[in-house]
Amino acid sequence: MFQETGIPDLKVFEPKVWPDERGYFYEAYNTNVFKEAGIHVQFVQDNQAKSTYGVLRGLHYQIEPFAQAKLVRVIHGEVLDIVVDIRANSATYGKWYGIRLSAENKRQLFVPRGFAHGYVVLSETAEFFYKCDNFYSKAHEGGIRWDDPSLNIDWEIELDKVILSEKDKGLPAFGAHLK
Repeated sequence: MFQETGIPDLKVFEPKVWPDERGYFYEAYNTNVFKEAGIHVQFVQDNQAKSTYGVLRGLHYQIEPFAQAKLVRVIHGEVLDIVVDIRANSATYGKWYGIRLSAENKRQLFVPRGFAHGYVVLSETAEFFYKCDNFYSKAHEGGIRWDDPSLNIDWEIELDKVILSEKDKGLPAFGAHLK
């Protein structure tokens, strides 16, 4: 089942889960289900990251011809997932959306091309998994500073607990990516 987010093309997917005494089963991805929801992508790369509490990865994106749509989920733990619409001609340009994704709630977020993406780990550890519809290209990567005051993102964590990579510490302010 898909839920709208208030930002065009950005959708939350809540799979049907079949629990029983042995555990549970669910389809994490079915191309036909996504096509019926108007999502026509062909995923070509899967990525997985493990992080500890407070690790914040992002806000990252790739530019054409290597822009990426992503289907993101958590397979262990919990994160706050954040996306920012950076599509210059979008009515929601500069708007952000946040959602808690966890192994428990099994929610997934479909992030179309044209969004910056990041997440912060809220549990002791988390394993984050995502499918991409295009290959990674270091030459086409970009990013936005996670604490940019013009975006005013609520990361739902004490800011002194945030752990960043050196690369993410040096990301530019929102809007600089258009230069």
